[in-house]
Amino acid sequence: MARLVRVRMLTEREGQKLQQVVRRGSTSSVWFRRAMMLLASAGGSTVPAIARLMQADEDTVRDDVIHHFNEVGLSCLAPQWAGGRPRLLSPDDEDFVVQTATTRPTQLGKPFTRWSIRKLVDHLRRNISRPVRIGRETLRCLLARRGISFQRTKTWKESPDPDFDAKLDRIEYAINERPHRTFAFDEFGPLGIRPTAGSCWAEQGHADRLPATYRRTHGITYFHGC
Repeated sequence: MARLVRVRMLTEREGQKLQQVVRRGSTSSVWFRRAMMLLASAGGSTVPAIARLMQADEDTVRDDVIHHFNEVGLSCLAPQWAGGRPRLLSPDDEDFVVQTATTRPTQLGKPFTRWSIRKLVDHLRRNISRPVRIGRETLRCLLARRGISFQRTKTWKESPDPDFDAKLDRIEYAINERPHRTFAFDEFGPLGIRPTAGSCWAEQGHADRLPATYRRTHGITYFHGC
């Protein structure tokens, strides 16, 4: 005949703690129900009787409460349950999502200059090499948790001349080594073309800096010299 499952002999401290939880009540219904099960088992009640009394499954009474109490003591009153379903995104997937969000869409062959949440979710889902299924709200929370925000980009003028550095070195030499024999000439224009800032997803305080759209190919508008 199989041996009846019962709690081991309670210590004085354990008995007082269980009675205190039952008599005074507890903010946690789990604590209250488990303390009731343990006291009932200590009083001689069988597992089926306790299950009927507490409207619980016999396996829960036997394995999750009685056996667990016999192993760890009063710690069984507060089980460490993992809430929610398992994570769908691995840390590598999250890094890939952040990397994609901070990359200009044009570099990935997209016909637009900035990501919206909807476009980014659609791109990640349709990515052939590494598809990632993620919802809009989950993506928004992930970017915020990683410090990625929607920011204005900055621009600057950059010369397309391949000899730019060599010319700049000659100018620096003339100004510093021969200041009394150097004449400086400057030019500016056309005045109507000015760089326009854009927007992108980037780390906070680290927005992208893009080359300005300013490009002069038909001479100059104004010239002045000294």
